[in-house]
Amino acid sequence: MPMRPRVVAFDVVETLMALEPLRPQFAEAGLPPELVERWFDRLLRDGMALSLAGDYADFPTVAASTLRTLSRGRISEDGVAHVLAGFGALPAHPDAEPAMRVLTEAGISVVCLSNGTAETTSAFLERTGLAHHVEQVISVAEARSWKPPVHVYEHALERIGRAPHEVALVAVHAFDCHGAKRAGLTTGWAARLEGHYAEVFTPADITGDDLVQVTQELTALPQQQP
Repeated sequence: MPMRPRVVAFDVVETLMALEPLRPQFAEAGLPPELVERWFDRLLRDGMALSLAGDYADFPTVAASTLRTLSRGRISEDGVAHVLAGFGALPAHPDAEPAMRVLTEAGISVVCLSNGTAETTSAFLERTGLAHHVEQVISVAEARSWKPPVHVYEHALERIGRAPHEVALVAVHAFDCHGAKRAGLTTGWAARLEGHYAEVFTPADITGDDLVQVTQELTALPQQQP
């Protein structure tokens, strides 16, 4: 039986950060706007592939490489820069701030654990007004590996200073919840992106339609002893 967490770690890209507004940047760079989802899926794949091989490259580097691959090398470097610059204006999903507020009002600390860089994540939180809810930003760059290997979550636990059973990961990606579960964390999955939790992954402890429902369910769990 999972217990109410003392800390909740949010994934960032697509869990908190909306990628939909990148479509105009894709079009202006000469790429079909409908490639946004394929680009992000391939970006995750390439980042994970590097990690499996024992290597690491940061989010901007992999993102740029993936754009060149999807365009078969036809995109200009100005086009790559234009798409990546779009990250500086991406909004938060509408359920992000209310979900964080549910947690902070319940006395639960909030952190972010992202495949992105700490700088981009911190800028996003400041720009969208989420920063005052977030106590800490942790980038996988510190662990030199993309999620979901277990040691990434173990590194996050060290940074947070809590035991696995005291921390929950909330994400819209089932693979992320699976990795966190393997590390002993409580997990919360919002169906907003994927719609169906893949059976190949360990089930999340909490599931909901959106982040607000997931955080409400997390706060309703039995409280741990001090």
